Formats: sequence, C-alpha cells, structure tokens
Amino acid sequence: MKRIVPAAALVLAALVLLSSCLPGDGKATAEKPAGFWAGAWHGIVAPVSLVVQIFKPSIRIYESVNKGFWYDFGFWLTITSAIGGSGAAASRGRRKYRISVES
Repeated sequence: MKRIVPAAALVLAALVLLSSCLPGDGKATAEKPAGFWAGAWHGIVAPVSLVVQIFKPSIRIYESVNKGFWYDFGFWLTITSAIGGSGAAASRGRRKYRISVES
C-alpha cells in the first residue's frame, strides 16, 4: 500500500503535465501558429489527446492552426516512431525467432 500511493500520485502528475499542452487548447493562434516542435509534442501526446477528447471535445489530436509542412513533419515523425519504431529494430526482433529449415 505504501508504494501504490506515490505511484498513483506520479501517474496523476504525469497525466496533468501531458494534458497541459494538448492540441486545440487555444495556445496556437493565427499570429503564432504551431510549428515543428509543437507537432512533435502533439504526436507524442496523441493517445492522451484521444482520451481527453471524449470529455472535452475542443481538444483535438491534431492542431488545425499550424505552420503547414513543419508541423506535419514533426507530428508524423513522432507518430510513426512511436507506432512502428525503426524498421531495422523490427526486422532484428523477427530474426531472433525465425526457425531455420536446413537439412
């Protein structure tokens, strides 16, 4: 029980920190649109954004007020690396369990 309370407090603090910079929170404006680093951060917190969006519809996964290519590139880069990882690491993991059928 002594370990559960600090762990729960840490998880709660992490969720609050992650949700403080979600897309659609009003920080990006037409004068100051979201750029590469905002796109990278929004890609990292996309799963949290999806859950928060259920309770607060103004929060989105993707910031609509952005600089274009650079925001998209940062978002795409973090989403693909989080979901797929690197192709080399994925193929290395598969080779480990491959059974050789040599006679």
